[in-house]
Amino acid sequence: MGSSNRTSSPVSSFILLGLSAHPKLEKTFFVLILLMYLVILLGNGVLILVSILDSHLHTPMYFFLGNLSFLDICYTTSSVPLILDSFLTPRKTISFSGCAVQMFLSFAMGATECVLLSMMAFDRYVAICNPLRYPVVMSKAAYVPMAVSSWAGGIAASTVQTSLAMKLPFCGDNVINHFTCEILAVLKLACADISINIISMGVTNIIFLGAPVLFISFSYIFILVTILRIPSAEGRKKAFSTCSAHLTVVIVFYGTILFMYGKPKSKDPLGADKQDLADKLISLFYGVVTPMLNPIIYSLRNKDVRAAVRNLVVLKKSFT
Repeated sequence: MGSSNRTSSPVSSFILLGLSAHPKLEKTFFVLILLMYLVILLGNGVLILVSILDSHLHTPMYFFLGNLSFLDICYTTSSVPLILDSFLTPRKTISFSGCAVQMFLSFAMGATECVLLSMMAFDRYVAICNPLRYPVVMSKAAYVPMAVSSWAGGIAASTVQTSLAMKLPFCGDNVINHFTCEILAVLKLACADISINIISMGVTNIIFLGAPVLFISFSYIFILVTILRIPSAEGRKKAFSTCSAHLTVVIVFYGTILFMYGKPKSKDPLGADKQDLADKLISLFYGVVTPMLNPIIYSLRNKDVRAAVRNLVVLKKSFT
């Protein structure tokens, strides 16, 4: 009878395992993640600043880039402080409501980024395949609603998924084998049928992951065909350079996601433990390294951004 009462009592908080099973890794990863987070804040903050201050960057592409940088800051800020705290606190406890907020923010930012990257692909498609119509098609009246719809779609999807997840009864195990309140890790703890959640997640993945991937793929097929038709090698190089940074970001972003969810699961219990650790580290890569690489990629592969950053440095020196 006592056992029954104990297992049926509702869960008011969760415990995040993180890397508590690997204490030797925690201090190392604390330093690494902290440094990466600072680079994320600095790199993406600089991109937002130059896209606002430099008039040469007041174009649709850099407007989307500014949104992407702001999104990366929001995404990492929703999870990295929690991750860093888990490295310092064994078996980090998070309240039910805190878990819901963190889950909502992370899911919203991830879904928004998927759509935003497809919007950026469309911008590059129009710029290369229909350059004469670019000022008309990608006018401010078009690209601002495109960005707003990306954010609205991501927030709406996250609202639905978080609401469905947190309405489930949690009456037994409250230990999340993850750094954060990752939605799939939380669903495993529910003591009820989660088939509706799985179906809903599947539909959401098709809309916010599958559809953007297809859209981006078709956009770059047309872009590649158009570039190959350019007669001069210099012209082809110049055309490709305008979309190379975005293409690199897309490959890193979606490549990590496909690697996370596409690899086979181990059936060996000993292998499963190693796989859990690998899954956590890959998730960490997706959540921290990718946002850190975005500003670096755009800075290295885009001369306009490099010039804007240099102008910002010169301007700062003139005031000091």
